[in-house]
Amino acid sequence: MLFSSPTFLVFFAALLIVYAGARNYRERAAIILVGSLIFYASWKPAYLILLGLSVSLNYLIYSALSVTRSKRLLTLGLVLNLGFLGVIKYLGMVLESLLNLGAWLDIPLINAPSDWMHWALPLGISFYTFHMLSVMIDVYRGAWTHRISFRSWWLYVTFFPHMIAGPILRASELVEQLENLQPLKAKNIKLGTLIFMAGLIKKVLFADNLAPLANDLFSHPEALDFYSAWLAATAFALQIYFDFSGYSEMAIGLALTLGIVLPRNFIHPYTSRSVREFWQRWHITLSRWLRDYLYISLGGNRKGTSRNLINLLITMLLGGLWHGAAWTFVFWGILHGSYLILHRLLLDLYTRLAIVDNSYTSRALSWLGWPITLTLLWITWIFFRAPSFHDAWIITAAMAGLSNASENLTIRHYVQVLIWTSLLFTLVEPAIERKLKQAMHYWEHLHFTLRGAVYAGITLTIIFFGGSSQKFIYFDF
Repeated sequence: MLFSSPTFLVFFAALLIVYAGARNYRERAAIILVGSLIFYASWKPAYLILLGLSVSLNYLIYSALSVTRSKRLLTLGLVLNLGFLGVIKYLGMVLESLLNLGAWLDIPLINAPSDWMHWALPLGISFYTFHMLSVMIDVYRGAWTHRISFRSWWLYVTFFPHMIAGPILRASELVEQLENLQPLKAKNIKLGTLIFMAGLIKKVLFADNLAPLANDLFSHPEALDFYSAWLAATAFALQIYFDFSGYSEMAIGLALTLGIVLPRNFIHPYTSRSVREFWQRWHITLSRWLRDYLYISLGGNRKGTSRNLINLLITMLLGGLWHGAAWTFVFWGILHGSYLILHRLLLDLYTRLAIVDNSYTSRALSWLGWPITLTLLWITWIFFRAPSFHDAWIITAAMAGLSNASENLTIRHYVQVLIWTSLLFTLVEPAIERKLKQAMHYWEHLHFTLRGAVYAGITLTIIFFGGSSQKFIYFDF
């Protein structure tokens, strides 16, 4: 059930009705848990078996770890979870790479069809694995001492708004809220519905309309010239932003309707003036997870400049690999790691030259940073989206003005208007958000019939102008 599908809306409405009739915390917790499992099983019931084994086994490890804080138990939890995730998600990639290497070196290897090496990835496995690992690491570090019951553990891992594609949460952000589930409140329903509708607009009106345009452009890399290559990169950059930020806002809105507050996952990332700032605004909960549990564990910036730069590169490389079992994702991570290293070196240079102390120069560099940052990001999105390095190199060459296209694509006028209008929307989005916050007082006190009329208008707009239903991009990760 996609959040943007009528089936899900019926499911959630039914869940709210049942939840409203609950008499105490136990009933409310049971309703949320059963509803979450029904939601997850709607994709594929067999996934519940794997989920049940993973959640139960990890709870046993967590329970023992919370008593002993044993390094061996933490290591066991890390090895089991990352090892299983590695086999499920990356074994096919490794075996296929070995076969390709053998063919390139003319070394006879097992001649096997490639399709057996790639199987359907259990939905949300990367996300719920990270949720459980964060608790174990926090317990070992002494950062989390609150005892989690078996029921609360299941609620924490399977809570349906965030389970499949985040936000990636720590126990401290969710467990105590789930252990104190309250009856429905009109204020939460009003605000939660508004946030959900904002995410729905991003997904259906923008992402779903941009998806076929990006797909069409990326399916003809040889035909792209300088302009159409940049148009392709822009189309996908906007599609993935509206798709993923739309999902995150819908998740936040759904949770808030039930009285649960989730953290923001996106804060206008395409207004960033450096790649470092981009990662403070894009998929914020993943950035924080990688920083706190990987980068800091590697030594962070505590062991000198050279080690710090290596840690940045390793963190982003593994962050790229987390996104998918393909070398293009690894290269995407390496590019971002290289950008962060360059940013760090430039900051050190500016400090030595006292550039940051000059307000005019500093302001000019800041403004210049925005187009440079977008250019660098657009290049990385090519490798994120392209199915192979071959296609990615062709498109990046075209973006550099080195296109060999003998016959350029005919791009309809409305396609260009939609893409550039969508980009403009991302740039004015901060101002729109400020205006909406100022108007919230009036919205909350607006008569329910008027609010209903607004929602009806939005629904009709979505029906008439929404794109064909597309699966959320991050469901594949």
